[in-house]
Amino acid sequence: MSRYYMCCIGDVMSAALPSVFRLASESMITVHPDFDGELSSLNDKELRILNILSDHPVMKVNDVSVAIGLQKIMPVINSMIDKGVIVMDEDLQQRFKPAKVTYLRIDEKYSTQEAAKALFDQLEQKRNARKQLDFMLRFMQLSSFGSKAVSKKELAVLPEFSQSTINTLVKNGILCKEERIESRLKKYDNIISPDTIELNNEQQSAYDFISDKLQRDKPETILLHGVTSSGKTEVYIKLIQKVIGQGKQVLYLLPEIALTAQIINRLRKYFGDLVGVYHSRFSQGQRAEVWNRTMCSDKNKRYSLILGARSSLFLPFADLGLVIVDEEHDSSYKQHEPAPRYNARDTAIYLANICHAHTVLGSATPSVESYYNAQIGKYSMVEMTHRYGGLQLPEVLCVDMKEAMRRKEVTGYFSDFLASNIQNALQNKEQVILFQNRRGFSLRLECDDCHWTPQCTNCDVSLVFHKSNNSLRCHYCGTSIPLPSYCPVCGSHNLKMKGYGTERIEDEIAQLFPSARVARMDLDTTLSKNKHLEIISDFEDRKTDILVGTQMVTKGLDFDNVSVVGIVSADNLINYPDFRSFERSFQQMMQVAGRAGRHGHRGKVIIQTYNPWHQAIRNVIDNNYIGMYQSQITERRVFRYPPFCKLIEITLRDRDSDRLNDVADDFAYRLRQYLDKRVIGPEYPSVSRVRNYYIKRIIIRVEKGDSLPAVKQTIINLSDQILSEKNNHSVKILFDPDPQ
Repeated sequence: MSRYYMCCIGDVMSAALPSVFRLASESMITVHPDFDGELSSLNDKELRILNILSDHPVMKVNDVSVAIGLQKIMPVINSMIDKGVIVMDEDLQQRFKPAKVTYLRIDEKYSTQEAAKALFDQLEQKRNARKQLDFMLRFMQLSSFGSKAVSKKELAVLPEFSQSTINTLVKNGILCKEERIESRLKKYDNIISPDTIELNNEQQSAYDFISDKLQRDKPETILLHGVTSSGKTEVYIKLIQKVIGQGKQVLYLLPEIALTAQIINRLRKYFGDLVGVYHSRFSQGQRAEVWNRTMCSDKNKRYSLILGARSSLFLPFADLGLVIVDEEHDSSYKQHEPAPRYNARDTAIYLANICHAHTVLGSATPSVESYYNAQIGKYSMVEMTHRYGGLQLPEVLCVDMKEAMRRKEVTGYFSDFLASNIQNALQNKEQVILFQNRRGFSLRLECDDCHWTPQCTNCDVSLVFHKSNNSLRCHYCGTSIPLPSYCPVCGSHNLKMKGYGTERIEDEIAQLFPSARVARMDLDTTLSKNKHLEIISDFEDRKTDILVGTQMVTKGLDFDNVSVVGIVSADNLINYPDFRSFERSFQQMMQVAGRAGRHGHRGKVIIQTYNPWHQAIRNVIDNNYIGMYQSQITERRVFRYPPFCKLIEITLRDRDSDRLNDVADDFAYRLRQYLDKRVIGPEYPSVSRVRNYYIKRIIIRVEKGDSLPAVKQTIINLSDQILSEKNNHSVKILFDPDPQ
């Protein structure tokens, strides 16, 4: 990973090891795992820090200080620690400590019936021992008359419980204390055998195909292309059962923690305590325990199935036999900050090869690169083209918002057609999902007279209005300012909200359907621990009628009562300056469409757009993945984009824009001397300044016949030359092979 992703080995180690296993030379802060999301007790500075942590979950104290422009940051940090909002890791000697539970048992000298009777007679005769007598009577019941120890936690709920009483009994030698090491992780019972799962013909065919590949010694990568709700998870479960039966381990990768929460219940139903879960919402102690149980040499004690997000790749597997990458197309598998900037899907395939294991990539909308690899024979492929149980794919309908506006058939941000279908679903006691891939209330504030828009002081972006705390916030650095009452440029009070995010959709839905129970699922609402699980559980239990969300709601979630899915603004997805925008918009719309009609009658998907004839939308309406793939692969072949080449993105950052321009131009000139026309740039990205750092990017296109290691070494050597020269030390150069 260090060589391929052009970073230091220490960066990889830092990403791999739970922090309790390593020394840290700098204080790091993160949101407290038990923070309940209550903001009323926080002042402006504390809110700004919390906003930054919502976008960057773990940060150095020094980086937070720079981001909010406050030198004396520790008083604010300490205040937030006292309020239970954040935690800070600053102990250099910290080590993993197993969780210990205190148990109480009766002393051996009172183990016989005669001795116990004498003890109770003695306590009864004492004037001040009434509480001790009452407690011991209850203790004897719970301990099966002294035959077993009882945990202090179990005793604490009793009305007779008193710490002073226990201390006296221990002091007098009646009770003995002992500490036992216990798991921080839950235990699961009521396991159902995977043999109870009945596969249909298409699932059985896919299982047989993959199972045959698993028999071979040479590691293979198999692409499982199955439409949404085709029953891919049941095939995975059968494959997992087969591999675990051989005494090997399985890694099951998922792109989102929110999705992990739902899948784990399904897998633990069949595999119980053999399932370990590993992701960033777990405490460091829990992660360390999963780490130790994954590498355990005793097969009876180690985890056989690990379910997790991309960081679970680094676990020390004892005998890995199968890697499953679910929703393999998802961009969340790509790590952007900090280094290593790896793609978990690609790294998983490499990991499987090292371990002589097989890889299954599953998706209803595979990435263009993966499907191309299957077409040229690099991967094997099996397809599932029908929904499980004979259910029909949802009916996809398109609303031309331009025409609807002309006919005055729009209320707020909803066409009358979408609103009427939502109303019908609510009347039929069915549920609705609304997808809008922007969070916040309004995307910007604008003066109607002079067109002034408030900008972030640290980044070249406009501030987003968040109604929950009535502030304008930067989604890059976390800067937050109060909502102004007038324009500071012209003094006008005529300030208007432009654009809309999930918060505004939630607000409008509550006004249009006041009796509906509405929930929102985005980064802002899932900040506190287990909040994402709570939102999903409430929707599953039908405590919520309408779920509004960002891309979190598109990723493989399985709800049985959703009849209508609304894509509020498809144009935001399509009109993005990236060669993958067509592919990504198709994938996101197809994935969110797949949430509808999974367990009942045919669902409806309604797409609102000002460009109804865009090819991506037509492909979604026709459920035409092949059409999307063919158009994209042709375009990429012509313009030499992946998979017909490799890209390496070089990012240069500096606080001085002039120095950055000079260094970027010089670096590009030197690169061209060696790599010629493979060098593109330098150019400013769409956001050219973040946290007061100016940014420029250079793209290196590595053709199929080129030596990729040689090109990378050339880039590293030239960057070292540039940075070693006078006045260039402040420039930061970052490398990102295979940028997403």
